[in-house]
Amino acid sequence: MAAVPGAQMQGSGDHAQTVANHYNRLEESGLEQRSRSRIFYLRNFNNWIKSVLIARTLEKLRAKDPQKTVSVLDLCSGKGGDLLKWKKGNIDYLVCADIAATSVEQSESRYKENLQRENNRLYGAEFIVADCTKDRLKEKYRHRGQSFDLVSCHFSFHYCFESYAQALVMLRNVSECLRVGGYFIGTTPNSNELVRRLRNSKGNTFGNEVYSITFPQEDKTNFPLFGAMYNFNLEGVVDCPEFLVYFPVLERLAARFGLKLIKKQAFAEYFKDNVGHRESLTLLSAMQALEPFPSVEGTEPMSNKAEDYKFAQELLSSLSESQSHDQRRPPRIGTLSQAEWDAATIYLIFVFEKVEDVSLASIPVAGAKSSDEASNVNRQGGGDGSST
Repeated sequence: MAAVPGAQMQGSGDHAQTVANHYNRLEESGLEQRSRSRIFYLRNFNNWIKSVLIARTLEKLRAKDPQKTVSVLDLCSGKGGDLLKWKKGNIDYLVCADIAATSVEQSESRYKENLQRENNRLYGAEFIVADCTKDRLKEKYRHRGQSFDLVSCHFSFHYCFESYAQALVMLRNVSECLRVGGYFIGTTPNSNELVRRLRNSKGNTFGNEVYSITFPQEDKTNFPLFGAMYNFNLEGVVDCPEFLVYFPVLERLAARFGLKLIKKQAFAEYFKDNVGHRESLTLLSAMQALEPFPSVEGTEPMSNKAEDYKFAQELLSSLSESQSHDQRRPPRIGTLSQAEWDAATIYLIFVFEKVEDVSLASIPVAGAKSSDEASNVNRQGGGDGSST
């Protein structure tokens, strides 16, 4: 992804309310309604990726100290979709922060229901309405001295790249209460993949029946480091502006906050690396993260296009040829329709470790507007116009 000289500070931070309004309007859907969604398996697959990432990171933390109590900060936490993941992770304390007040209320309500169901044997939690890209969360915590072992941000980090100032605030919120040796994990669209698909498209829009992405700019060559906006639509879930995350710049900015990148991997590769683990494979089935192919009797496939299952059919045929099967129980595999796989593979996972405490006084977070400062990060971070 090439950078536009002199355009590093594009992005005014004006879209926060648009994003908040969008998520506030989203209605809570029940399991039956979600199961009828065209992206039922895609959502479950993405959820599986999150679950594995969280579980693997908690394992890393406890490998350092098996008796450790674990506190988590969940940034852009939404309606509380990860509350059960934290329960399964056996954490001790959770802080959830999100810009959408309605989502925070629903998340807290869900937590209280879980707490009652568990007879109060559940981690402690607090819920904060805040823009994680503009507000200093430390000033809002119930306990002012609160610190964390893990900070998590899923499918939302890209909003902070609307502007340089917002990226700084987000990273300060990640770092200033994260203990040395703690981790910052997340999932976000892969800017390299988005730009690749854009350049391969005839116009400024690409996607399929499941998702679509539209870039307002006509130039497919150069993009600003911050404020590189595109409109993302995912059936029934997302329909709002997002921003490219230029990873060399993110890595450089994170280093200034004492954070070192230790893993960055596309969803497809992360899936391949983890699906062979017994616990992850069991979870894949339990979460219904893949669609049965051929379809179970009495159900219809998610897609009515035969070509959407071309690779699944080829794999099934090769398995049938190499193995003998009971004809009364024909072989069945798990898959995603091609349209859902194309949507899933625009994402990547990342893991940063906090390797040192740094003085935040030297980082001009409040009102950061210096194009010289952003240009310096660009030069040091590898954002000199070369491909990422």
